[in-house]
Amino acid sequence: MTFLALDVGNTRLKWALYERPHPDAALLAHGAEFLENIDRLAEGPWADLPEPEHMLGCVVAGDAIKRRVQEQMEIWDIHPKWVVPSVQEAGLINGYDHPSRLGADRWVAMIGARQRMLAQGGPARPLVVVMVGTAVTVEAIDAEGRFLGGLILPGHGIMLRALESGTAGLHVPTGEVTPFPTNTSDALTSGGTYAIAGACERMVQHLREHTGQEPLCIMTGGAGWKMAPSMSLQFELVDNLIFDGLLAMAALRFA
Repeated sequence: MTFLALDVGNTRLKWALYERPHPDAALLAHGAEFLENIDRLAEGPWADLPEPEHMLGCVVAGDAIKRRVQEQMEIWDIHPKWVVPSVQEAGLINGYDHPSRLGADRWVAMIGARQRMLAQGGPARPLVVVMVGTAVTVEAIDAEGRFLGGLILPGHGIMLRALESGTAGLHVPTGEVTPFPTNTSDALTSGGTYAIAGACERMVQHLREHTGQEPLCIMTGGAGWKMAPSMSLQFELVDNLIFDGLLAMAALRFA
């Protein structure tokens, strides 16, 4: 009863094949491709995979990319299913003004984070879920599983490109993060990093004041490791939080 999970982001497609659709399932194979290379999946890394019985994917890259991915899955007799955020699923209540307009990746990552917290045992706590990628999202969830709202801000690359395009003379190499930058490269890199860290810290403060409890912070995303040394609050860095969420959702959908 193999299960294929897909995370189609703004830059890369990540995939993982599991023995079954369940959070405790063994990982059989996994990989990643930049979006410009997804047309070679069927003849490349997917060619020798066992045929998945179920598939669930999360896509934020748009319908054109989704169609290209589905074309690659025509090597199997499988009906692709894609996450659309709903009012409630897998123990999470969607507090967005228009629930279906919430980014699918944000919804799935929050479900994964909450399932991860509950699996660790102990009482449920409020959660701040951070994804650091092309864009950065910072979500707040109370202890009862209500998504209260979240922040969206540019990732490192977008910040640097915006400054380079809007300000003369800022075409400089990537710098280091330092407390007191003394060159333009370090000033740009440090400014972007501390802006993201500050958004995380502010959301933790808001959630702490709102709930009267100390939140747990979970961070994920391809650039999460860059943030780790610059965070002043405690957090757990998780590689594939979206896959955790897809497995939790699949366990209920395909039971």
